[in-house]
Amino acid sequence: MNLNSEVVLILNRNWQAIHVKSAAEALSMMFAGNATGLDIIGIDNMVPYTWENWISLPFDEKANYINTVRGKIKIPKIIVLCEYNQVPKRRPKFSSKAIWNRDGGICQYTGKKLTPNEANIDHVLPRSKGGRTTWTNCVLSHKEVNHRKGNKTPEEAGLKLIRQPYEPPALPTTCFIKNHLNIPEWNVFLNYE
Repeated sequence: MNLNSEVVLILNRNWQAIHVKSAAEALSMMFAGNATGLDIIGIDNMVPYTWENWISLPFDEKANYINTVRGKIKIPKIIVLCEYNQVPKRRPKFSSKAIWNRDGGICQYTGKKLTPNEANIDHVLPRSKGGRTTWTNCVLSHKEVNHRKGNKTPEEAGLKLIRQPYEPPALPTTCFIKNHLNIPEWNVFLNYE
């Protein structure tokens, strides 16, 4: 069992999802007394255990284990931090997909809903005129509109922005945690609806 390939959901002490770490990191946090392992018997039966109690849990045939000189130790799917109660915030990483999400898939010059094949990113102030690749200078644009605009400013090209580009607000890190491995035990903590 590779402890760095197994992932563990990290909850703050208020049981809010805040991070994902490797199983090795999660077990280290439990061993140091900074977190408890969450033994999940059912959606209504989740019990946090300290390290001393965790290593004594009865064998669970559905769980993954690591072998140690003391015997097998269950790898937790979720741990709960003992002291930390914050939900950190962060901004989406700047990317074409993030610009698409911020602008709602709408051309910022025409207002037309775009398909991914019709869209690209436009620098409002062209790079050739000193424009930078930043949240406040890039917008989603129809490819044809962007081609016509070329290295002109919107005013020079006879275009008007629907709204000024902006840097998205920082959001709770919980919003960025995805259950790509479809770990059922995580779903109760990652459902936002």
